[in-house]
Amino acid sequence: MSGQRVDVKVVMLGKEFVGKTSLVERYVHNRFLNGPYQNDTAGSERYESMSRIYYRGARAAVVCFDLTDSSSYARARFWVNEVRNCEEHCKIYLCGTKSDLVQNDRNARGVDYHDVQDYTDEIKAKLFETSSKTGQNVDELFQIVAEDYLNVTAFQVMTEGDAVNLAEKKKPTYLFGCCHQ
Repeated sequence: MSGQRVDVKVVMLGKEFVGKTSLVERYVHNRFLNGPYQNDTAGSERYESMSRIYYRGARAAVVCFDLTDSSSYARARFWVNEVRNCEEHCKIYLCGTKSDLVQNDRNARGVDYHDVQDYTDEIKAKLFETSSKTGQNVDELFQIVAEDYLNVTAFQVMTEGDAVNLAEKKKPTYLFGCCHQ
């Protein structure tokens, strides 16, 4: 199984300018580019109906919000509902971006951590606070997305007769692509 390629559709959702492109850039190329970035259709309200096509078939959704912008968190909740209504088996990962800004200035935080954690528990999702600028929790986020997918897939294909202690098996090497508009 080592070296096996695993393809899974992972979508990045969230309001414009919350840092979706920066998150992918940090993960894929291990760099942070100071914008400006081109507007992103996945985050634009005017492309909402088209977005349903974008996340059709997704197995994971990283729903981003800017930790300094409460309106982006409200919008993230919208995206969670959209994904849940269209892709019931899609696993949700809430991602608060720009954590470097709130670490440097606690007054900059526009989204209460405990409120987000309560919501995360309610929807049975996972929460990450990331910084694309510093790299904080970016690799961890995508690592968990990949591991969760592999664990669910392994569980689905196992039968009673060949149940194995997965903890003792060597984990496969895997690659996955992020769908991002």
